[in-house]
Amino acid sequence: MTEMNLRHYAYLGDAVWELYIREHTIYQTSKAEQLHKITTDKVKASYQTKMLAILEDELTEKEHELSRRARNLPVPVARRSNQTEYRQATAFEALIGWWYLNDKPKLEYIFKKFEEIL
Repeated sequence: MTEMNLRHYAYLGDAVWELYIREHTIYQTSKAEQLHKITTDKVKASYQTKMLAILEDELTEKEHELSRRARNLPVPVARRSNQTEYRQATAFEALIGWWYLNDKPKLEYIFKKFEEIL
């Protein structure tokens, strides 16, 4: 089990999520502009916040705690950004990063669940 700073889990989770999304969008169109639009729509904070809400019932006690702690990290947010949304997205990314390092079967299960939505 790999334990590290929550920010590192979120950083890694951001990359894992974007790669997952890119793997799905490449089959939707061959036009670069459309690929970019589809991808950015799904990696932005508002979309990740929705995905976190979908996962709430799937989380273990430990995962709820990790999510809560990641949500409460002090994060720099641009003036125009929605801070609550940004914190939720950070929690989502931290979970993805944690699963990637510690529970790949759960991550695969979550990704399969999202395939119905994507």
